[in-house]
Amino acid sequence: MQVNQVDDRPASQAFTVAGRLLFTESLNVQLRRLIELLFAGWQLTTVPLTDRTPDIRINFFCGDRQPDIPDNLNQFEVAGGGQCYTGGGELYLALQDSLVHLKETRPLVVDVWFAELPGSNDPLLATATSFAVCAALRRFGMFDLHSAGVVAPGSEKGVLIVGRSGSGKSTLALQLALAGWAYLSDDELLLSLVDGEVEARGFRRFFAVNTGLELKHCFEPDVSLGLKRTSHAFPGIVLFTNLNNEAKSEMRKLTQAEGMMRLIRACPWATYDTSIASANLVVLSVLARQSVAFELLAARDLLQPGYAAELLSEL
Repeated sequence: MQVNQVDDRPASQAFTVAGRLLFTESLNVQLRRLIELLFAGWQLTTVPLTDRTPDIRINFFCGDRQPDIPDNLNQFEVAGGGQCYTGGGELYLALQDSLVHLKETRPLVVDVWFAELPGSNDPLLATATSFAVCAALRRFGMFDLHSAGVVAPGSEKGVLIVGRSGSGKSTLALQLALAGWAYLSDDELLLSLVDGEVEARGFRRFFAVNTGLELKHCFEPDVSLGLKRTSHAFPGIVLFTNLNNEAKSEMRKLTQAEGMMRLIRACPWATYDTSIASANLVVLSVLARQSVAFELLAARDLLQPGYAAELLSEL
């Protein structure tokens, strides 16, 4: 029988991301340690607890009875087999044996329940927690995009590499970083408006690169390889990637309308999360106007040292 150690009172930790103060709390000692390890791999800055009211408070529960979801909410299915429910300033995500509940209060409160203590490598831990953090940040104008981000040497403009899992984002971002490009993230970015332009920030510190046999190697390129990480950039190019399993990569320029439609498909919350959908679509529209979009059919030649940097430098 698994025994979960519980404190008499919740322990809090404070973090900042893009100027917003986020508190986490949990009574469960083991769950609290798992969350600490998870956050250590994300681009969140640990700060001392203060008397300042947080912008976001996330409470984590393990083994507690999950609340009932109201019947009058809009329901739709999300990737991974989860069910999302929205309406009346509330949002629920039911994913396997976990439940996330967001309440649009001030401070904004998100409760995360796990039926039992997840393992340190359990994808459910990262998925539910990432959803909780990103759903909260969307209420403060920071919209998540499943994308890698890099910046060419001597440039202030970023390149976003957008694609589904397994489309080569991490591999391409790593090849560019090895060629001297600075990187934001290999998998997830936060987009926000700054002085009328879209700014992209990295969300995850580590890279997860496919090593074959459906295994991924996780590491921090700045720590392991001394590569350059940057905190933010203003995108000038958006690449939508797919693998073509050929020897030679192909590139095709997209129209602004094509780029916008692909951004919307890559950001399902821009339509699903109704309370912030309008603001999210505005950010994507600005991004489509300020950047040039391309479709990249990525092939084996991108694995040649320096070739990816040479290909993209021509843009």
